[in-house]
Amino acid sequence: MLLAMGLALAFATIGAATKTTQRGEAIASNNERVRAVESFLRRRLVGARPVPYTFDQTSGLAKRFEGEPDRMKFVADLPDYLGRGGPYLHEFIIERDGEHLRLSLSLSMVLAGQVVEETDPRPPEMLAGNLQSARFRYRALSAEGGLGEWQERWENVDQMPLLVEVTLTDVGGRPWPPMVVALPLATSVVGTAPPDML
Repeated sequence: MLLAMGLALAFATIGAATKTTQRGEAIASNNERVRAVESFLRRRLVGARPVPYTFDQTSGLAKRFEGEPDRMKFVADLPDYLGRGGPYLHEFIIERDGEHLRLSLSLSMVLAGQVVEETDPRPPEMLAGNLQSARFRYRALSAEGGLGEWQERWENVDQMPLLVEVTLTDVGGRPWPPMVVALPLATSVVGTAPPDML
């Protein structure tokens, strides 16, 4: 009887230790995933360049940055380790994936102010899934010269915002670390029209 009780206690202890280890590994894996996605987003935004990727047919303004609560587009150099270097249009999209949300990235080559149609386009890549909520916001200078209010939409497509905020929350309601990224080249842009419209 004592032997049986001892074995039962040993198995219970081993089972509890295994579950604790598995929970710890899951937490560590999730934290690593969060850090990787955050680092990638931050590097892409910091690398945003005031390069036009198309021109508005109505106003003639060059489009350098488009921002919505669930989508943003801008040009940044693609690192060589991702396969192809040079300027690429980055389109980050928050979209429905079944009952949850996901954050995806589409890449398109940019040349001479236009998106190049590739024969072998790169498929969108999912950066984060199983999200309960996700949102982009944008901030610029106010008329008085200070920082303005956060905007849900970026209307000045020929310019880049000074700050971009990315807010993500897991399905369990756990918020990701707050991410506010400054765009170093944002202040170097002025509105321009394509040569044939000047």
